[in-house]
Amino acid sequence: MSEPIILPFKNIHPKIHPTAFIAPGAVIIGDVEIGEDSSIWPGCVIRGDVNYIRIGKRTNIQDGTVIHVTRPSVVVNTSGQGGMTIIGDNITVGHKCMLHACTLEDECFVGMSSTVMDGAIVKKGGMVAGAAVITYRKEIPAGQIWAGNPAKFLRDMKQEEKDFILRSSDNYVNDSRDYLNG
Repeated sequence: MSEPIILPFKNIHPKIHPTAFIAPGAVIIGDVEIGEDSSIWPGCVIRGDVNYIRIGKRTNIQDGTVIHVTRPSVVVNTSGQGGMTIIGDNITVGHKCMLHACTLEDECFVGMSSTVMDGAIVKKGGMVAGAAVITYRKEIPAGQIWAGNPAKFLRDMKQEEKDFILRSSDNYVNDSRDYLNG
């Protein structure tokens, strides 16, 4: 397997914390920052070219996920801002997701093969079920699970599901350390 591809765009280089794990086969381009103990797994493409991407600490972006942005001149969120992608701390993004010009607040969970579109916000502790599509400017409240295409409120989260989010973050921090240490 090849090394990760880490490229500048318009002379802006990705900033990756030294404790972050970037797997072989991942591609990271441009104005991207990745926080401590985060992990980017094989086949991910994180392209901060026409706007910026921020990924917090202890967040895992699993295999095959694509993260992109929208130009700053395109207002996509209710705050009147352009389309950067903000991903907070202690988040799990499952395999093969699409995150585009959206915000994931701390300690949320995005299930495998989900899409979170421009201007959407998943609030702290919210959960997106696998294969769900969170449409333009939709807000997922804390402590709720949304599912389907387009996603709709499914139910309030159980305590064990809330607890799982931090456990998942811990698991991926430990997995990435195992990879880093050989």
